[in-house]
Amino acid sequence: MRVRALTGAGQAAGVALATLIALLAGGLGAAPAPVMVALIASCGLFVIHHFLGWVRRAPGFVHGVFLLVMATNLCTAALALASAPVAALWFAATTIALWLLAWWLVAQLADLPARKGPAGLLQALLAPLLFGATLLWLWEVIVRALDVPRVILPAPSAIWARILRSTDILWVDFVQTFVKGALSGFAIGVGAAIVFALLVDRSDFLRRGLLPVGNFLAALPIIGTAPIMVMWFGFDWPSKAAVVVAMVFFPMLVNTVQGLAATEAMQRDLMRTYSASWGQALLKLRLPAAMPFIFNGLKISSTLALIGAIVAEFFGSPTRGMGFRISTEVGRLQLDMVWAEIAVAALAGSLFYGLIALVERGVTFWHPSQRGR
Repeated sequence: MRVRALTGAGQAAGVALATLIALLAGGLGAAPAPVMVALIASCGLFVIHHFLGWVRRAPGFVHGVFLLVMATNLCTAALALASAPVAALWFAATTIALWLLAWWLVAQLADLPARKGPAGLLQALLAPLLFGATLLWLWEVIVRALDVPRVILPAPSAIWARILRSTDILWVDFVQTFVKGALSGFAIGVGAAIVFALLVDRSDFLRRGLLPVGNFLAALPIIGTAPIMVMWFGFDWPSKAAVVVAMVFFPMLVNTVQGLAATEAMQRDLMRTYSASWGQALLKLRLPAAMPFIFNGLKISSTLALIGAIVAEFFGSPTRGMGFRISTEVGRLQLDMVWAEIAVAALAGSLFYGLIALVERGVTFWHPSQRGR
């Protein structure tokens, strides 16, 4: 509690000092009026919230509206600053003040009492979305202020413009890498791992012999196996799917085997007293108990699948695909296109991971890790 109070005091002092410098330097005529007005309004709301306790004790709806107005003012000031002419003193001070205010706003949103239903889901997304938007804004401002060359680090606005100009290319690359390579390899690898886990569960020989070999093969570097897969399966997407299968198979296998062994001896004895067969015990006891482990393996595999498909394309692919485009455009110094491909890959991977996590919440609602969420 004491550390949190000191952090809040440091934020307040930083906001006050940076705003004062920005106002003094901007008062000489260098600062655009919209930036200064939005900054003053945001600082006023910050002062009201920080020093007047009734705002923090207000009903949740009133507090939420207050934070929404604060976020609107911050967005106005941030967008105006991003397009304003760069002047060293007031520009730097205003950037620091807005960054500290955004940091404080993210903390306030994260501390709001959790709600249930769609409102709770929206509330859970507000803090990470605002934090990500703050990082993108800082990226844009710093690149403009320091005049960073485009071939070293393009601004987010340049990357977004490239995405809009190259949607057809990005779509073809997305289908080639994510849909054909990553998803097909993910489905084959996960399905094969679950089948092998059931066989391993039935056989002590496989449990003692296959798992150590699997751990050894899982440690093989992708940069060594990818060229071999390309030689075996060709330059098109099947070789990328094969790399993905090799990457996701053993993490999924290990998690599933551990999950199938997660039941307690008393639970298994109870199924025996009911004269349950192996299949009945599997469907009614062991498989439901293994679901948290299985979904843990699915989430790990979802990230490995896209990474494996992209990296495999560096070692041979047709004239399409995310990995092919990244390696080609780096050689042409078209870094905005490289970052556009990275953005599409990050978005696709995050949505895929989020979809698995959403299904997990519905399937394993009974597990302690899902309670209160």
